[in-house]
Amino acid sequence: MKEYDVNKVKNIAFAGHNGSGKTSLAEAILYKAGASDRLGKTADGTTVCDYDPEEIKRKISIGTALASFEYNDLKVNLLDTPGLFDFAAEMIEGIRASDTVMITVSAKSGVKVGARKAYEEAVKQGKSKMFVVTKIDDKDANFFNVLTELKTVFGPTVCPVVVPVISNGQIVEYVNLIEMKCYKYDAKGNAIETDMPTAEISEKFEYRVDGLVAAVSEAVAETSEELMEKFFEGEAFTQKELIDGIHDGMNRGVITPVVCTSAVDLAGIDMLLKEIELLLPSPNEVYAAEAYTATKDVTEVKCEVSDPLSAFVFKTVADPFVGKMSFIRVMSGKLSANCEVINSTTGGAEKIGKLYNLCGKKQTEVQTAYAGDIVVASKISANTGDTLSDSSRVVEFANMEFPRPCYSMAVKAKAQGDEAKISSSMQRLIEEDPTLTYEQDETTKEQILSGLGEQHIEVAAAKLKSKFGVEVNLTVPKIAYKETIRKKVKVQGRHKKQSGGHGQFGDVWIEFEPCVSDTLIFEEKIFGGAVPKNYFPAVQKGLEESVKKGVLAGCPVVGLKAILVDGSYHPVDSSEMAFKTAASIAYKEGLRQADPVMLEPIGELKVVAPDENTGDIMGELNKRRGRVLGMEPVGNGNTMIQAEVPMREMHDFAMYLRQTTRGLGSFTLDFVRYEQLPANLLTEVISAVGADEA
Repeated sequence: MKEYDVNKVKNIAFAGHNGSGKTSLAEAILYKAGASDRLGKTADGTTVCDYDPEEIKRKISIGTALASFEYNDLKVNLLDTPGLFDFAAEMIEGIRASDTVMITVSAKSGVKVGARKAYEEAVKQGKSKMFVVTKIDDKDANFFNVLTELKTVFGPTVCPVVVPVISNGQIVEYVNLIEMKCYKYDAKGNAIETDMPTAEISEKFEYRVDGLVAAVSEAVAETSEELMEKFFEGEAFTQKELIDGIHDGMNRGVITPVVCTSAVDLAGIDMLLKEIELLLPSPNEVYAAEAYTATKDVTEVKCEVSDPLSAFVFKTVADPFVGKMSFIRVMSGKLSANCEVINSTTGGAEKIGKLYNLCGKKQTEVQTAYAGDIVVASKISANTGDTLSDSSRVVEFANMEFPRPCYSMAVKAKAQGDEAKISSSMQRLIEEDPTLTYEQDETTKEQILSGLGEQHIEVAAAKLKSKFGVEVNLTVPKIAYKETIRKKVKVQGRHKKQSGGHGQFGDVWIEFEPCVSDTLIFEEKIFGGAVPKNYFPAVQKGLEESVKKGVLAGCPVVGLKAILVDGSYHPVDSSEMAFKTAASIAYKEGLRQADPVMLEPIGELKVVAPDENTGDIMGELNKRRGRVLGMEPVGNGNTMIQAEVPMREMHDFAMYLRQTTRGLGSFTLDFVRYEQLPANLLTEVISAVGADEA
């Protein structure tokens, strides 16, 4: 690819609800622009952007794909992001690297939660936005209903630019409201200019088109004082004024254009390419990025090729053949192959090897990437969220904010001896996906994989197998129960064994009592040398080993104080081992008498959900033995519910919340303390823990 001026680069992220046509739209654009020689289909697994084996198998996007192509002297970088909420990190990464977010909305099903989430993320990251109404060819499509819904949900910034002409329930033409021209499309998706529709073609359209033109003019008028003056004087805007006004309005976030397309028959795709060229802001037109200097002062980084290099690693892919591939947005200056830069995040030097442009999985080697462009580097050590800088100006960009993992499964290797391999492979997957965590539960000793949902975890396990050749079993994680006592007791532990030669003798009296401590508290109050001092450590060690297993279900014991008060010894037969055994005998007897109970972990839950769902959620928390502590409004029609809930009831709460709120709810759950397990659950828990141990 040739060198492109920064104002000839367009970085676009496709985001929206799962199944709203993002990948198909990308495919149609690539085909129409000549970057692809065939029109692939998601259902057939032949698209440019869904090339991962898991994506082809599941017929969904799992990762953000980069498709760079040249069109009319432009360099366009398309980032096709997944719509499933399990892969929210990929959408956040794609939006971070873009300047414009094209939000796909199906003409058939309208505005779904995924479109709202994409819009909110675009607003949060300060990106310009455009709505693309897809699947306009569907027999159940209703563009004007969707347009009304877009205005209702997203407000007055919504501005139609390309609209269909409908006659007898069929789309017959498309009107470009900027050019005020009308087009028909042949079987190959080529546009043929035709006359503007009359009342005979579409009864309502003449009346409707005037209103649409007025809406566009009003939106454009608000972008500058001169245009507002012209609008009030009743003068029509020129085509250039409309283009410049929408371009400027998009960049400032006050206009969100709406276009319509069909990825099946390619209708409207040529106009969308035209809009990409004329309306979408270039990297040097958007707000300068904020970064931190070495002294943590905030500085602005302008998208200038002449400035020192600064670049942001927004995504990482762990490829078993190529190695680590880092997706980089060049923020200023230029990044060249085989050069050395500073990793501002770690402070170390970073040797850049080869650089590539990607179009799906097709790689084209490039020597240099300039400010505003997106490029991929292979085999560098930088991770997602790292900043690369020139040594003459070291800056660091703020990292992305990702949702916290909320769904966990225990991971066990299918083949013995694969544990070490799993650990190293998981590390590679976590580099690729910051919303995955993999750690050992200190109490149950299980390896726990956490992510954003069931499908997220399943895909991670499938990647382990396909990329690294490791097969795992996923099971529901064990709950880290504990045991304690409720009353004070005094017991004897006597160990006496006589065999040929020296025997074994140890005798202790120990008081056990409840206390507040996570570990055993041991004291001695021996008078008159009933037990020699040199045996005290053996008694303590015997108890410390014993508290690892309680007498009810074999769970660790907490809140226990042991006081050695008396005992006896034999000058020949007593030994450390004998006293250690005596202490463990006293422990078992003492705990049985001391009213032992099971403890279960309690978590602090914070749920943010739409106001209309709060009643259902509180009812569900009561079913799960939760205690609601309070509620408070958090804006945007959402309420935060705070509660304390037993951890054993919460494994599938992520799935419940997603279904109830249609994906709009979120929650955090953090361990706070242990509480006594209700007596009616004791038998069930003891048998469950026993089965796990077996």
